[in-house]
Amino acid sequence: MKIPFRAIAALIILSLIGVFAYQTFWLTGLYTTMKKEMDNCLQETLQISDYNEMMLRCDSLRKYNMEKKEFGTNYNIDSLTMKDTQSLLFINEPFSITIDKNGSVELLTKYFQRGIHSQLDLFTNINLHTFDSIFTRAIAMRGIAYLPHRIEIIDLREDSTAVCGVSNPVNYMPGKKAAFYYYNYDRHNKMAYRLCVEPTRRVVLHQMTGILGTSFLIIVILGLSFWYLIRIILRQKTVEEMKEDFTHNITHELKTPIAVAYAANDSLLNFNGAEKLEKRHTYLQIIQEQLKQLSGLVEQILSMSMEQRKNFRLSYEDIELKPMLESLIGQHRLKADKPVEFRLAAEKDIVVRADRTHLYNVVSNLIDNAVKYSGEKAEIYIQAFYSDQCLTLKVSDKGIGIPADKQRHLFDKFYRVPTGNLHNVKGYGLGLYYVKTMVEQHKGTVSVESVAGKGSTFILQIPG
Repeated sequence: MKIPFRAIAALIILSLIGVFAYQTFWLTGLYTTMKKEMDNCLQETLQISDYNEMMLRCDSLRKYNMEKKEFGTNYNIDSLTMKDTQSLLFINEPFSITIDKNGSVELLTKYFQRGIHSQLDLFTNINLHTFDSIFTRAIAMRGIAYLPHRIEIIDLREDSTAVCGVSNPVNYMPGKKAAFYYYNYDRHNKMAYRLCVEPTRRVVLHQMTGILGTSFLIIVILGLSFWYLIRIILRQKTVEEMKEDFTHNITHELKTPIAVAYAANDSLLNFNGAEKLEKRHTYLQIIQEQLKQLSGLVEQILSMSMEQRKNFRLSYEDIELKPMLESLIGQHRLKADKPVEFRLAAEKDIVVRADRTHLYNVVSNLIDNAVKYSGEKAEIYIQAFYSDQCLTLKVSDKGIGIPADKQRHLFDKFYRVPTGNLHNVKGYGLGLYYVKTMVEQHKGTVSVESVAGKGSTFILQIPG
């Protein structure tokens, strides 16, 4: 059961849409997850930076105390007892109850950090530049190489700036769409750090560059693969149609000479055609010409199958080209059903090493095409010359020509150029394919130069 081409194309398109939709859904989910992770990362980095900034201030105070011996503190952080910690945090109940109420040790750690912060701020102020340096290094270690931002300390009660902010880079000013992240470091919920950054979607998208690039590459590869598949299917469909046309054409081409030869033979056998010498000669000549035509058709068809076999070989010999061309011109002049004018430009001493039979058929095909596609009168010009140890043979006509968009398919198997209202041109789509195949077997090339309505020139180049 053959599946219609439209159904296959629709299935392929739906598959592409499905893959694209799934990729979009997956990438959207990944973006959302990474965006949340980015927000959590910035929030956690604020807390870590606050802790590290406090430790630096503690170290500075210890050094100052040791050098000046003037500074003392009521708390030794390294030797705090459970009772001291509860007093520092203003907790009037056991830790186990506090943890149960808060639900996590993490929240208790924040309380502890805020308690130390409140006591430390009594002796020394926050160094916002140090905090910014620590924050910048911390986010860089988390894979955020560059994030323009501004950090400031605000009073939560009045929603006002308590300490002028520090920008990184210095000229950065938050835009209207800037995002804000807060970290409350005060145990009384009065003071907090505020981080101002532009929307982090650019940073997230930058981190997703590899994934986005891979996904895009996958979509492109799938698209190209499906496109190639459709192209192959279309090509196969075209080849099938060409084969059907070829079958009809070749059947007609074979039946015509068979019918003519059969009629001539029937006249000789049943209608006393053999009694008169003149009639007998005429009928026998008709039979011979039709058999030659059949032989040529069969030979070309066999050549098409033989050239695909590994054991296909050409029988090379030295051929005098001009006598061969003159013979071909004479034969085509006799069998032409229209006036034909030939012009030949070839030197007598041109000798080419090639397979005589196939070279003969190649040139015969080109002359035959030139005659068939020349309208009511044919003017054929044949040139042959050597150039750079290569034989160049040109067959030109002033016929109907070949449209530019059809020339690239001209040498395809079973292909015939549409002739519009011209229905008297016989053919089966193998002639030029045979020409190209045999010329390439001779290590040569064939090309065409043509203008619609002005004629065509076929150019053969064979080395040797």
